[in-house]
Amino acid sequence: MSMDIDSPVALPTKPLESQNNATILCCNCGAPIDGTKSVGALCYDCLKLTVDVSDGIQREATLHTCRDCERWLQPPAQWVAAAPESRELLALCLRKLRGLSKVRIIDAIFLWTEPHSRRIKVKITVQQEAYQGTIVQQTFEVEYVVAYQQCPDCAKSFTANTWRAVVQVRQKVSHKRTFLHLEQLILKHSAHRDSINIKEAKEGLDFFFSQRNHAEKLVDFLTSVSPVRVKKSQELISMDIHTSTKSYKFSFSCELIPICKDDLVALPLKLAKQIGNISPMALCYRVGTSINVLDPNTLQTADIGTNIYWRSPFAPLADATELVEFIIMDIEPLGVHKGRYFLAEATVARSSDLGLNDQTYYTRTHLGGILHPGDSAMGYHLSGTNFNNANFEALEQKDSLASQIPDVVLVKKAYVRKKKNKSRNWRLKRMNREEGELLPKKQEQQRMENDFEMFLRDVEEDVELRNTLDLYKARQNRKQNGMEGVETLSMAETEESGEEDVPKIDVGDLLEDFEEMGIQDDE
Repeated sequence: MSMDIDSPVALPTKPLESQNNATILCCNCGAPIDGTKSVGALCYDCLKLTVDVSDGIQREATLHTCRDCERWLQPPAQWVAAAPESRELLALCLRKLRGLSKVRIIDAIFLWTEPHSRRIKVKITVQQEAYQGTIVQQTFEVEYVVAYQQCPDCAKSFTANTWRAVVQVRQKVSHKRTFLHLEQLILKHSAHRDSINIKEAKEGLDFFFSQRNHAEKLVDFLTSVSPVRVKKSQELISMDIHTSTKSYKFSFSCELIPICKDDLVALPLKLAKQIGNISPMALCYRVGTSINVLDPNTLQTADIGTNIYWRSPFAPLADATELVEFIIMDIEPLGVHKGRYFLAEATVARSSDLGLNDQTYYTRTHLGGILHPGDSAMGYHLSGTNFNNANFEALEQKDSLASQIPDVVLVKKAYVRKKKNKSRNWRLKRMNREEGELLPKKQEQQRMENDFEMFLRDVEEDVELRNTLDLYKARQNRKQNGMEGVETLSMAETEESGEEDVPKIDVGDLLEDFEEMGIQDDE
């Protein structure tokens, strides 16, 4: 019996690597290092201790900020807006350091400092090649001192006659309700943020700007939200005869159409035919980029554009200050409606005549959806009233149109309000403005307060108007200091009645004012 013997197998042998690298000791700490890669006979730890890659970089610097506009100076003369601990402010801090361009920036973060210390600390990590093939990374801190310096724009705002452009907004009416609405639109869209001063003038406001394009931007905004007619003029201030360089002051005159919401108008006969053959006796129910008028007898509506109005301008026949209170004795809907308006026939009597006589008036109204017998309504009493208006006289001379002139035109529903009202749960912002050279008299001040109260009631009663404004939650336990409109962006406190039928604004539709959440020092 034979045995199988395995044949010998050759095992692979791994050749030993020849250690050709020269190992030396660090001249500082004695640690073994590769002599072919080390430079200066130093290990990496000792290299970091002996070589300073941040040498030549500032450890302290100064930042200048304007305490009025809270912008930061970016040398040589540019002022930029930057929030605390923002990327913009970090970039500004790094640009202030000399010698930082010689190294590679790996990381930069803000360190916490006391808010009132006027110090900003930044932790910076940089890299640089210390020797050939050796890169050293190092972290250090830089402290910035915040210094106050007034920017040129704020300096001009405190100096007289430094403006280059002015926008003069005017409206020749007896009340300020239109300007109050326009003020809220300007605040909502921050259209006044570039102005250096806002001054109250007769029949309007003046907006002053340091640059012409800022004024043109406000003019474009006014044109987009209201019917205005713009006129431009310029005045030569100085001229250099050698370079033909001229300096001008620009003035933009923006005249608002003197027709307001709830005004009664008598249209020119030719214009009434051009806009849809509407009845010349109409009621203005909305003023946007055009005038929207309504015929209360037929619910027919028409739009009068700005260009159309100025080709044949006309004055209002009666405005909201001439409204008279009527009591609804009886009302019967006619089944015709257009949008939110419902046509109805109503029998009304003046509230001042109750108990004195039995005089009643029969009229058609567009408020059939909200009026009921016993309600009060505000309207115009045309019977026995003389108007100094050429368009109204033309209506009376034409027999077919004179018979259509109603005795009473109802405008809106009147709500019973207490004389001593409680505080409303909402408020409006007001712009900071100068009152002009002469302070308003006591009678003028009372009229301004009445106009503001009428505007607040319009906001409560008109949902469409309310949706275009920003309403804020009211502060609690706020001290009343008379008229609130003269405070710097103060909140105009409003009042609200406790009656159940008075329209109320839902708290969910109100905005929070984040400016009030900041910490204010008690001075």
